[in-house]
Amino acid sequence: MPRICDNARMNTQAIANSFRRARFPALLCAALLSTAASAQEAIFPQPPPSIRSSGDAVVTAKPDRAQIDIGVMSRATQSQDAATQNARQLEAVLAALRKLLGANADIRTISYNLTPNYHYPRDGGEPTVTGYTATNTVRVTLDDLTRVGAVIDAATKAGANQVQNIRFMLKDEQAVRAQALREATTKARAQAEAMASALGLKITRVLSVSDSGPVVPVINEMRMMAARAEAADVSTPVIPGQIEVRANVTLTVEVAGP
Repeated sequence: MPRICDNARMNTQAIANSFRRARFPALLCAALLSTAASAQEAIFPQPPPSIRSSGDAVVTAKPDRAQIDIGVMSRATQSQDAATQNARQLEAVLAALRKLLGANADIRTISYNLTPNYHYPRDGGEPTVTGYTATNTVRVTLDDLTRVGAVIDAATKAGANQVQNIRFMLKDEQAVRAQALREATTKARAQAEAMASALGLKITRVLSVSDSGPVVPVINEMRMMAARAEAADVSTPVIPGQIEVRANVTLTVEVAGP
């Protein structure tokens, strides 16, 4: 009888040891997985709950600076003749502009081209040079916008035959840009607060804020009526419109429960 009991105890101990040996790898794997998950969370923490919103704004301002591109185009059979004629004609234009705006007027050359003119035969033969075209363009910058029309008139009367572009702009663009960004940011924040309130949350901090890129002034309206009768002494009316400065801001905020 004692021997039977001893055998029973031995079998029970063997079963227990076998169970512990079988359970140990599973416990070890579970511990390793838990440790790996904790390490991963430490290295790559989960992002906090957040709300993303955007706001845009448009600020209008009156332009206080203008740039006018005025050119002289001359044609001649010989390249030197075209260049000489163009130089003479442009000097007359510059003299007229300096007389109108003063010796310290902001005038600078922005392009010069001397190119051959070709005649292309209908039968597809070799093209031949029929002459040359010289073009010289200057840019006039002025802050008195009431004189834009007078500048165009003085230049064309002196021999300019190209008015390529008129741009109205702001001397202090940064101040208007800053105002547009402030208004856009305020709108983005208000939108984020409205969304958080609707969800029963509150904003705890700002995670990121960015604008959509450079804020570019856009000319809203500009009218130029350059046609006038040859005999009539009528100045060219130029009416600048408003400049619109646009801003778009994207805001990301962290939210939490009340």
